Amino acid sequence: MQTVQINIVNKSSNPLPEYATAGSAGMDLRANLAERLILQSFERKLIPTGLFIELPIGYEAQIRPRSGIALKQGITCLNSPGTVDSDYRGELKIILINLSDTQQVINHGDRIAQMIFSKTERAELQEVEQLNVSP
Repeated sequence: MQTVQINIVNKSSNPLPEYATAGSAGMDLRANLAERLILQSFERKLIPTGLFIELPIGYEAQIRPRSGIALKQGITCLNSPGTVDSDYRGELKIILINLSDTQQVINHGDRIAQMIFSKTERAELQEVEQLNVSP
């Protein structure tokens, strides 16, 4: 398995994201909050992580929901999977929504999403009059 070096700045008190197991595809991202946050039913909020990354050209980071928080609390990510482009240098923030019928609490350090790194390809679009028939 090939690895790629990703530069990261951590302005939170949380540990750096890491793979939980050798087979994990994603790294968990944690909430960076000064105080607990209440997410009302069907409310959405932008949650800071305190993380800033520098991706090599030709890579993206995908932000995806965590199945545990989705199943147990009804919380998921909007704009999923979210794409972090290689030229983005701002803080990683996660758009969460509470799809449950009760309010949910997000605490500092809670694992709220996962991040997966992927290679990307550039495409050159060629306009044609019609497409080939599929085989």
